[in-house]
Amino acid sequence: MELLNKVAIVTGASSGIGTAFSKKLIDKGATVYGLARRLNKLEDIQSKLGEKFIPVQMDVTKHKDIEEWVNNQFDEDHLPDILVNNAGLARFGNVDDLTVDDWDTMVQTNLNGIFYLTRVIVPLMKQNPQHCHIINIASVAGLLGNPQLTGYNATKFGVRGFSEALFKELRYDKIKVSAMFPGSIATDFFNKVGSETHANMMQPGDVADTLIHLLETPDNLLINEVTMRPLNPKNPDSK
Repeated sequence: MELLNKVAIVTGASSGIGTAFSKKLIDKGATVYGLARRLNKLEDIQSKLGEKFIPVQMDVTKHKDIEEWVNNQFDEDHLPDILVNNAGLARFGNVDDLTVDDWDTMVQTNLNGIFYLTRVIVPLMKQNPQHCHIINIASVAGLLGNPQLTGYNATKFGVRGFSEALFKELRYDKIKVSAMFPGSIATDFFNKVGSETHANMMQPGDVADTLIHLLETPDNLLINEVTMRPLNPKNPDSK
């Protein structure tokens, strides 16, 4: 795909890899609708990235709000080319300490949110005469289970299953579907779950470069899954 003048939607765009994805796409000449709950953060990003970054205050767990925005924003003369389902969060803890609210919040954001947006974007992509691409951001936690990650594992395994089924469903509609499985990235995600970032974690820009590579592959070439990890994941400052 040639990214110049393409229309992209990026969820979770207000921080971390979502912001990095948006920057790399804009650098390539795309217009990005950046979705997130924090409008002030999005407006700050727009001040840095320019008018090709369009802030959209949106909670991906609110399917009616998503439907209303998509119906108002897009039509046969203005169609999306790229959807990056990036919004996600984690609540870590033993299963007997994990609350129902924690579980429901992860399922709603990490899994249902992807479905809510994808289901209303796919019909528009089917109208698009050009090849389109949906990229779902999972995690290495979608490939293997670990203690205290039951809810997070469950949602990210779900993203993998959803992505594989969707790519087989849409491949003959000229719509690519890829899932990315990153390991530890130096973002505030780890701060929110009580961990610290360090120099051996992957950098958001490097992960974003991988996303751009997936998008720029030839039209009849699909990389449906890609796993990324730090070669040496250990904190260099630890003894």
